[in-house]
Amino acid sequence: MRRAMHEAELGDDVFGDDPTVNRLQARAAEIFGFEAGLFFPSGTQSNLAALISHCQRGEGVIIGAEQHSYRYEAGGLGVLGSIHPQVIPNRPDGTLDLGQVEATISPDDPHFPRTRLLALENTIGGKPIARAYLADAVQLAKRRGLSIHLDGARIFNAAAHFKTTARELCAGFDSVSSCLSKGLGAPAGTVLLGGKEFIGRAKRARKMLGGAMRQAGVVAAAGLYALEHNVERLPTDHANAARLADGLRALNLPVEQQTNMVFATVPTDRVPALAEHLKQRNVLVLPGARMRLVTHLDVDATGIDRALGAFGEFFGEKKTRKTG
Repeated sequence: MRRAMHEAELGDDVFGDDPTVNRLQARAAEIFGFEAGLFFPSGTQSNLAALISHCQRGEGVIIGAEQHSYRYEAGGLGVLGSIHPQVIPNRPDGTLDLGQVEATISPDDPHFPRTRLLALENTIGGKPIARAYLADAVQLAKRRGLSIHLDGARIFNAAAHFKTTARELCAGFDSVSSCLSKGLGAPAGTVLLGGKEFIGRAKRARKMLGGAMRQAGVVAAAGLYALEHNVERLPTDHANAARLADGLRALNLPVEQQTNMVFATVPTDRVPALAEHLKQRNVLVLPGARMRLVTHLDVDATGIDRALGAFGEFFGEKKTRKTG
């Protein structure tokens, strides 16, 4: 990947003439089955540009309370997009109740913000959303005259879980945002996919949000490499996450695991000491009573066992774990 970045052919992406960025956008559009793609520095910016491109000021988006675009992106859809969030709870499996979605659509009345968009996320908290549900959501959106956007930051993990393709999972959506970092291993970057007219609007939004870059091919080359080399290996990350989850359960910790994410519940009063203990053994974590542990291409089975050994020492397990 670094060699690809070093050797990348460059131009000025502000004027649309960086050949490496153009190849990335075209390749991503081909993979996802859309007319066009647009390269962004981050998923947060890509999602915000998508929402702005779908909605006018004062219009509404139906979105889940746990979705990244609502909860973890600093309120950008309201602050910068002047978009009204029509928030409903995510169910335990990460989906939205489609009956509740339909009931949340504003009536055609000037008292209410016009509902313009339905936004979903896949995966959400590591939970993959199946195609059957997504197809029903697309059908609902089309029937009620809504656009539909998918935050597919980890869509390739969902595809790997269901043994299908990102293209199949995204069929029927008006736009999809997909990260090239995270599980795919690029240092940065996200691609937004959609129709040509939509991507034209998104390009204006990207400029407004400060995301237009000059010789962006240096970073785009990493994303192109990730798409072409790091998708097929994702089941390995899922297997390593399952290995980690099993080991933590053996320490009597409550654990949830799907795809490449493990959530371990740790007694609150022991979190600081655990974090320090792990740090001393070169295992870095974000401390928390519900600790999120994510596997990726830089973590192998040996690393999983080393981490489990450190957890085991802290929680009183004396036996040595072996790779196998």
